[in-house]
Amino acid sequence: MERLSRTVTDAAGTTPALAAAVMLIVLWLVSGPLFHFSDTWQLVINTTTTVVTFLMVFLIQRSQNKESKAVAAKLNELIAAVEGASNRLIDVESLSEGELDMMHRHFQRLAQLAKEDASITASHSIEEAHIRHRRKKPHAAPRGGRRAAGSAGGA
Repeated sequence: MERLSRTVTDAAGTTPALAAAVMLIVLWLVSGPLFHFSDTWQLVINTTTTVVTFLMVFLIQRSQNKESKAVAAKLNELIAAVEGASNRLIDVESLSEGELDMMHRHFQRLAQLAKEDASITASHSIEEAHIRHRRKKPHAAPRGGRRAAGSAGGA
């Protein structure tokens, strides 16, 4: 099933596949007068396109799921290999939507802290950014309302 699925997915996105689909429609249109534009003539194209669309939806979704898992695995490998990268991002796709929203807010805060730095490459994680900013401004409190205490704390 996997081989068949991959073959059909690869073939469906090609110029010859598009040309074949256009030819099928042209042949159907040309055959209209032969069948007196009957209900059966219309039903043939409606049924054919419905079945093909139905199958392609599942095929495309299957292909997309596989591709998404492959990209996630590659990104996880990069995150795991890069010193200073937040390992919280490994397997991030398994988080709930609420957890992803919270993580998005953390990275928005990181972006804001990076804008305040002299160099946008000065920090790698929210924790590092808070530590650096605490050193620069020892009396400043992070946005969570907690005062700087000399330790990284959780983000």
